Amino acid sequence: MLMQTMPLPQPVETDDDDDDGLARRAACADVSAFEQLYRRHHRRVHGVIVRLVGQAGARAEDLTQEAFVRAWQALPAFRFESAVSTWLHRLAVNTALMELRARRSRPWQEDDEDALDAVSTPDTAGRAVLGRDLERAVASLPPRARAVLVLHDVEGWKHEEIAGELGMAVGSSKAQLHRARGLLRARIGGTA
Repeated sequence: MLMQTMPLPQPVETDDDDDDGLARRAACADVSAFEQLYRRHHRRVHGVIVRLVGQAGARAEDLTQEAFVRAWQALPAFRFESAVSTWLHRLAVNTALMELRARRSRPWQEDDEDALDAVSTPDTAGRAVLGRDLERAVASLPPRARAVLVLHDVEGWKHEEIAGELGMAVGSSKAQLHRARGLLRARIGGTA
């Protein structure tokens, strides 16, 4: 009896425009796929870097570019165990934290404790929308206090993780968070 040859089933094509498809193509040196990932995630990566380092200008853009350069270099080893967006977000956080560590080692950087005490409360006349005021207030915090606040309250990290990443005691992380929250309340005109 002759075997009838049946056509082999065609593999289901994945959408090359989803993050995983783009990342797989970019991992094989497809520059256009990486450019699409960049356009898709640039604002989010930039946003987390600005929140952590507190500079919306050229330095934050440089750090955003640095995060994407690291992503390009690391993509061939990416194992797709998490979403590409989660992985890029973590790269952005790590890039910002490295910047904060570098700033800490600079002798001219002012001490966080003194800087927290020195930040004054603005008057409430002519204040912009609450969200914009909150962004400005967070950006005005000293680097370590801002990092603790953003990592804990925005990113959802535990104090143990923050302490390990920033090289401080858990109690210092908790104290920085408490003081930063109090300062923010005062700056945006809220009550405790």
